[in-house]
Amino acid sequence: MDGDARKTAEGLAYLSGFGNEHSSEAVPGALPQGRNSPQRAPLGLYAEQLSGTAFTEPRAHNRRSWLYRIRPSAAHPAFTRTGDGALRTAPFAETVPDPNRLRWNPLPEPRPGTDFLAGLWTLGGNGDATRRTGMAVHLYAANAPMERVFGNADGELLVVPERGGLLLRTEFGLLHAGPGEVALIPRGVRFRVEPLDAEGGAAARGYVCENYGAPFRLPDLGPIGANGLANARDFRAPVAAYEDVEGPVEVVNKFCGHLWTATYDHSPLDVVAWHGNHVPYVYDLRRFNVLGTVTYDHPDPSIFTVLTSPSDTPGLAGVDFVVFAPRWLVGEDTFRPPYFHRNVMSEYMGLVEGAYDAKAEGFVPGGGSLHNMMSAHGPDRETFDRASAAELAPQKVDDGLAFMFETRWPVTLTRQAARAEHLQPSYDDVWRGLQRHFRPLH
Repeated sequence: MDGDARKTAEGLAYLSGFGNEHSSEAVPGALPQGRNSPQRAPLGLYAEQLSGTAFTEPRAHNRRSWLYRIRPSAAHPAFTRTGDGALRTAPFAETVPDPNRLRWNPLPEPRPGTDFLAGLWTLGGNGDATRRTGMAVHLYAANAPMERVFGNADGELLVVPERGGLLLRTEFGLLHAGPGEVALIPRGVRFRVEPLDAEGGAAARGYVCENYGAPFRLPDLGPIGANGLANARDFRAPVAAYEDVEGPVEVVNKFCGHLWTATYDHSPLDVVAWHGNHVPYVYDLRRFNVLGTVTYDHPDPSIFTVLTSPSDTPGLAGVDFVVFAPRWLVGEDTFRPPYFHRNVMSEYMGLVEGAYDAKAEGFVPGGGSLHNMMSAHGPDRETFDRASAAELAPQKVDDGLAFMFETRWPVTLTRQAARAEHLQPSYDDVWRGLQRHFRPLH
């Protein structure tokens, strides 16, 4: 197989199982047997370990993979600073945290020739990337394939496509992710992105959660038991596929909030075989096993958690990824849209398709809303009036797919997000007209 064929080889027979130990080889015999780092790796390859957690973390939480590659990652020239574009990183100090409820329309269409990295636009975040705490909310709009390779030392990237599919060429192989799916790129894994099949030639578009803290994992199920929510077997890891390319390749490294670049004399996506659990994944949100009430009321939105990044306080996440997937509502004598509430957590919500059942208008696919901690929010007036008078029968909610990045700290905006033309100026108006209905009995 020549270099170009290796570059485009499909890894369609996905391995499955979130966090599990996997192995894959693009060439038979490339994986060593019995020793991770033998004196001489098979086929003249180099053995290299990629560690996503500290060596001594508990085995259940330890993330690492062994890579068997054509050149070791150490074979590269010095990196030099390059422009950060619209990408920003914690700590966020361009503005002060804002208690107001905020909502944005989708990103404007990018200029022609904008790749995924150039199309990243940071809305805000919290924590400190240098201390591996907190998260950032990014959006992307891209209409050109990446010719360069990107790696992020600051955190893992959870990519949520909203319009158009993506082909992700990673060190571990190829992954496809389209609207309704999410892709997880672990800390330090190098990759490039090619937009696919955007509508009418428009840019591929979506959301990214950059998690500086503990790697995302499946939440504990507690009283739910052994089954439900996201099943580990539904997360798909790639089959090994490598690039054997000699010649100049730009590699961009995100390190402590800034972009650095170096020109390699070969492609770093040259892993011929690998095994481990620090691995990229794709997950189809339509496979989420939604749980809910079958009597009255409805559970808190934490019941919709797909992935969680734990903090040093049990039960308090650095960031949760929550999905509001199609589901049945059957609660008796129950106000069925999300209830009015104030939350110690901060919530950024996006919409992949359709409509969200708590908002009648204004919240559109590609847009997003931010409700920082203790900001009061809930259904708008039109939704409240309609739901309060609805005849309660079993109802299928299947006309939308929304998600939430929920975090323990306030999300501080970037200056560009606070001043953006696509920031809606009158979001508070959706709650105007919620009238007094109180009628004392005596």
